[in-house]
Amino acid sequence: MHPDVVQLRKFYYRTQLGRAAQAAIRQQVRALWPDVKGETVVGFGFAAPFLRTFLPEAARVLCLMPAQQGVCAWPADGPNVSALVEERLWPLANGTADRLIIAHGLETCERPGALLTEIWRVLAPGGKAVFIVPNRAGIWARRDATPFGWGRPYTLGQLERTLADNRFSSDRHAAALYQPPSHSRFWRRMGPTVERAGQWLGWQRLAGVVMVEATKLVFAKPRTGTAVAADLPVFMPEGLKPANGRHAARQRR
Repeated sequence: MHPDVVQLRKFYYRTQLGRAAQAAIRQQVRALWPDVKGETVVGFGFAAPFLRTFLPEAARVLCLMPAQQGVCAWPADGPNVSALVEERLWPLANGTADRLIIAHGLETCERPGALLTEIWRVLAPGGKAVFIVPNRAGIWARRDATPFGWGRPYTLGQLERTLADNRFSSDRHAAALYQPPSHSRFWRRMGPTVERAGQWLGWQRLAGVVMVEATKLVFAKPRTGTAVAADLPVFMPEGLKPANGRHAARQRR
């Protein structure tokens, strides 16, 4: 089940907790990708809060939102670059995206394998994708009052195995949202301090989201196939004894 786009916008842009979550996740995405100059960056799900930082730098930024969720114009202060798409049928050519951010997309889709196939198709050879999913062990996945309480949460190991099964190589991982999902003034004041402490201590098991940077794998066609015995006649020079009795019988015939 997908959260509605209206709920997502309200959470990220109109609540202090949502703005704090946006800042914490965006900081980790930016740390993974410090330079995207001249590249095409695509987001799927509700990746708009984490794409904005790339608008001045990337050659092109596209924000794709699934039909089950709904779409909104984005960015609000510039030409629209968002589009409503079918979850497993994106209107992009093969190898379009150099970088791809999946947020609120993988954990809520009905057929993760089919979605990952479409992501693989759209990503350029050697392209990078960041998958942002709720952490199964974190407390954010247990609060359906936030978008991270929807869908199927993952552990880091589960996410990496899912990607490996769908032709992606997991390169690096990160985590965010160590602060509790509380709207109280106390935790909003303490949120940045808790976030920094969690990053410094590396308590990824306690984070609200896990993030994996993965590379699209393109397997080279093998130069030689599996050896198969061919039942073909072999002609031996006169005077040489064949090693194979079957070939010898053919020579006599």
